[in-house]
Amino acid sequence: MALKLNIVICSTRPGRIGPSIATWFHEFATNNSSFDCELIDLADFDLPVYNEANHPRSGIYEHEHTKRWSESVNSADAFVFVTPEYNYCPPPAFVNALNYVYTEWNYKPCGFVSYGGAAGGIRAATLARQLVNTLKMMPMVEGVMVPMAWNHLDDNKVFSSNEHIDHSATTMLTEMEKWATALKTMR
Repeated sequence: MALKLNIVICSTRPGRIGPSIATWFHEFATNNSSFDCELIDLADFDLPVYNEANHPRSGIYEHEHTKRWSESVNSADAFVFVTPEYNYCPPPAFVNALNYVYTEWNYKPCGFVSYGGAAGGIRAATLARQLVNTLKMMPMVEGVMVPMAWNHLDDNKVFSSNEHIDHSATTMLTEMEKWATALKTMR
């Protein structure tokens, strides 16, 4: 059975370009890895600022939105987070989503496709790596950085890659497959 990779669109704001980049990555990963890939949009879960009475480690969830999110996270063997950079940080919706559940993240690898201006969202990805460490995830050293992301969009907001971005994506996916296979034995 193939390992499942959830590709998560981390921005939820109106006008975002994350879905275009994530759609490209989903197609790329489907065609260039052995993962069974699913595109996940945080906006579809409509998670309010954390509102569960119990600590996430307990796994006791009162709200339907948390239960749906828990099932989605639990279903994956690995994650790629497609994230912009907001004031050098990951989007608040992404940080909130990470905090909603705990054991569902444990012992799973993750990678980052970051995008933004000249820095390509790398500062947000760097901070996010610290966050996922506390969830017992294994962040990949390899990542995909898309500087000046808007220059990769056509008039219909369709993202087009280049050889450097593709090479980074291939390298990250290769490493993630190794880690996902190894970490599955720990779960």
